[in-house]
Amino acid sequence: MTSGAAQGAVIDDGVVAIAEGRIAWCGPSGAIPDTLKGWDADDLEGRLVTPGLIDCHTHIVHGGDRAREFEMRLEGASYEEIARAGGGILSTVAATRAASEDDLLAMTLPRVDALIGEGVTTLEIKSGYGLDVDTELKMLRVARRIGEARPVRVRTSFLGAHAVPPEFAGRPRDYLAEVCLPALEAAAAEGLVDAVDGFCEGIAFSPGEIVMVFDRAKALGLPVKLHAEQLSNLGGAKLAAHYGALSADHLEYLDEEGVKAMADARSVAVLLPGAFYTLRETQLPPVGLFRQHGVQMAIATDCNPGSSPLASLLLAMNMACTLFRITPAEALAGTTINAARALGLAGCGCIAPGMRADLAVWNVEQPAELSYRIGFNALHQRIFGGNW
Repeated sequence: MTSGAAQGAVIDDGVVAIAEGRIAWCGPSGAIPDTLKGWDADDLEGRLVTPGLIDCHTHIVHGGDRAREFEMRLEGASYEEIARAGGGILSTVAATRAASEDDLLAMTLPRVDALIGEGVTTLEIKSGYGLDVDTELKMLRVARRIGEARPVRVRTSFLGAHAVPPEFAGRPRDYLAEVCLPALEAAAAEGLVDAVDGFCEGIAFSPGEIVMVFDRAKALGLPVKLHAEQLSNLGGAKLAAHYGALSADHLEYLDEEGVKAMADARSVAVLLPGAFYTLRETQLPPVGLFRQHGVQMAIATDCNPGSSPLASLLLAMNMACTLFRITPAEALAGTTINAARALGLAGCGCIAPGMRADLAVWNVEQPAELSYRIGFNALHQRIFGGNW
């Protein structure tokens, strides 16, 4: 899955040499260097080896569930109607605030284990269900603890600009100034933040309000990303590109001007078919424009309790192919090398010398099977940092 014309090409009868947790060499078995010929070897019996999968957009740490809202949507209520009635993100905020750090960890680990069991080796986790200083920090601490409790690499995103809490109703700028930005400062000081995110939408924050958050992130030396153009086109992706964002995510309503801005900034387009499916959306993201303008596409679960209660990256790959007409090769790149780029990671996501030895071994013959099958996990073995 290295960059260039050969991306996705399969090496038949291939070899991967691993030393001290990193890839020392890879290529056809007939080209093994003499220096490696005495090494211990494991025969994988013709199985497919790919980079370990990367889920680059999740809200996996949260309290409670929103099964009742699932029923409400089936009865005809829209995402915005549920949110404005006090449901949506705010109902999860209440449950997350009420949970202890240990409780949140215990609630989250089964969801994390499901992803690990499908070959995921790197996982992004956002805050954003606290909307007060203490709970935002609590969520980020739980995210860091997940990386200690499980063999998975965790990247955190501060998402204090996710919604306006009830105590600041109608005063989004006051919330940002009095809660969100101080929480970001505290989280950064504690070493809990790898990137800063926001939700730019009519039910969340305007582009002008997101600027407040991005300016503070820039001052702290933190990269940014943005939930943008999911329900309407407010120009969020273009704004994110102006700040050199790692990614803009969702993007169903993105126009060509926004695509060009992302291309110029080399921002990754993170597509989230789980939310599209759950919300029964009909506006497709502009995949053709992404291809035309050379914007790299990533795929993620968006695992969250409301709009995408999805804890299967393999299913997200299938959904992206079926719903968005992504090719299986694009889906695999979107959950490996392009997902790494969406997180600002240069040391994983492909099989090449010097990369982390994060690999997945599959009981399949060709890569397209990973996206083709529905509800079937073909993982044979996961290798994390060279450890089986």
